[in-house]
Amino acid sequence: MTRLPILMYHNVSNDDKDSKGLTIFCDALENQFRYLNQMGFCTYHFSELENVTSIHSKSVIITFDDITENQLLHAVPLLQKYNLKATFFIPFGYIGDADIWNNGKEKIMSIDQLKELDSLVELGLHSFEHRKYATLTESELNVDFFKCFEVIEKNGLKVYNALAYPYGNYPKKEPNKLMFNTVLEQNNIKAGLRIGNRINKFPFKNPYEIMRIDIKGEDSLLKFKLKLRFGKLKLF
Repeated sequence: MTRLPILMYHNVSNDDKDSKGLTIFCDALENQFRYLNQMGFCTYHFSELENVTSIHSKSVIITFDDITENQLLHAVPLLQKYNLKATFFIPFGYIGDADIWNNGKEKIMSIDQLKELDSLVELGLHSFEHRKYATLTESELNVDFFKCFEVIEKNGLKVYNALAYPYGNYPKKEPNKLMFNTVLEQNNIKAGLRIGNRINKFPFKNPYEIMRIDIKGEDSLLKFKLKLRFGKLKLF
């Protein structure tokens, strides 16, 4: 089995004063992407992993939640510059609007912008309403997925059925966990992403509990390298 760290990003800013929490300064992001490129990391889309059992010994997956316009402005050019693939997860109910769940500070990409994204970017799902999955009933979960797929079909979007759980939240105890996994299977979800801050092994042991490493705006390049190597850090 091969180590497979999955990096989780959100907003990207061109102002270093904003670089904290869910927002990273574009220069810091470039330093991280340059490091991945220089160290020979191989990046993957989730769709590429569906029918394979082995990957490059030095692999990583890059993910961005929420499809904010700042990702289009600042992250996509860096992906192109360093030839890195990434997955952008869509909160479908907010396309062309703003991140209302986060006080509406950031504008969300439009349908046209999503269609024009570079081929280095693969699109995935981030729910419709951006609500915590552990709070939803079976019926509410199915309605949420129905609305996502409706937007995809209506607008001819190319979206792979990898799903990033809003807030990393999902039912962890039975019987809700079994119900949730059943709903995911019924809706043909291929990969479900939590947070966890640990390094995955590929092939994934549980496709619905794939872990991501939360990259923060205040992380130094050294801390990024340590997270990439070890995942969760207890000394920082």
